[in-house]
Amino acid sequence: MTERENLLNLTPDDAEARLAAAMAELGQPSYRVGQVARRLWANPVRSFDDMTELPAALRAALAERFELPRLELTFSQQSTDGTRKFLFRLRDGEAIETVAIPDGNRVTLCISSQAGCALRCAFCATGAMGFSRNLEVHEIAGQVREMRLLDEPIAITNIVFMGMGEPLMNWKAVDPTLTLLNDPRALGIGARHITVSTVGILPGIVALGKRPEQFRLAISIHAPSDELRQQLMPINTKYPLADVIEAAKVFDRRVTFEYVMLGGVNDGVEQARALGQLARDCAAFVNLIPLHPGGSQGFVPTSGNEISRFARLLRDRGVEVAVRKSRGIDIAAACGQLRVERLGRRTPKTADQHGDVQVA
Repeated sequence: MTERENLLNLTPDDAEARLAAAMAELGQPSYRVGQVARRLWANPVRSFDDMTELPAALRAALAERFELPRLELTFSQQSTDGTRKFLFRLRDGEAIETVAIPDGNRVTLCISSQAGCALRCAFCATGAMGFSRNLEVHEIAGQVREMRLLDEPIAITNIVFMGMGEPLMNWKAVDPTLTLLNDPRALGIGARHITVSTVGILPGIVALGKRPEQFRLAISIHAPSDELRQQLMPINTKYPLADVIEAAKVFDRRVTFEYVMLGGVNDGVEQARALGQLARDCAAFVNLIPLHPGGSQGFVPTSGNEISRFARLLRDRGVEVAVRKSRGIDIAAACGQLRVERLGRRTPKTADQHGDVQVA
């Protein structure tokens, strides 16, 4: 038996082309292509058996040619604030995390792009677990698909690539995933509601900027100087802060700076002034992030009063700033925390110690 093709690894154009060829071979009318295509993402099914609008013989024939792999939900937990965290097991035994964050009439899904992470940022639980591999297209977009397949489906309005991994070091899969997330034939989420967060992988920022859709870019800054950023984020050696800021300047859409507040480390007056200047240089919006104590890796969160003071100093310099709400404090909601608790750690690898990480 020939290996079945995974329809969920394909863009809508490619999936429809494969289905059209199969329907022609099976002597089926062309409208069957649209019936099946809608069931991949827009109104997904658990298996071909659930496509009851198709004749049973056709369902069986399609199942012989194609597969629709699921992500196995192994554990979930819900915070008192409504935040829900999901741990999915992949076919090779790896596991990834996904977090659904309700806020009024919006639900933001924080998705993973890698199993683990190679970048070893000092304050990040994912970096502490080490890197395993890049995710495939169906494993990234499938996190959104699984929300539609829950017994009580969650209607996702916004997507952020802020889960496990560095998305721009898996551009080969993230690029078609963005198409699936946005295309109305697939998940149909508006491009302005999809944010790609990066530590500053320059080739990936360029590649994202070349796409015509208005996808959002968030850059993890976390320190306004090379010296401190180097201590917190080893990748700064390869992509220094000045180069990252220059990339933000030329990116043709508004950029957000992500800045995790670390008590006594990056939250001083001089650092606020320096960050304000960087943000002014490229008209960036600054998002101040309270450190989640569950994944703090030995760091201490900046107090609420100190965060407010830091934000005021930025606003005094004409910078637009927001303080992200702390969500899921009562559950293992720090990125990577739940997976570490359930599956343990791996020996961390650096970005050049494995062959699977690739950029645009």
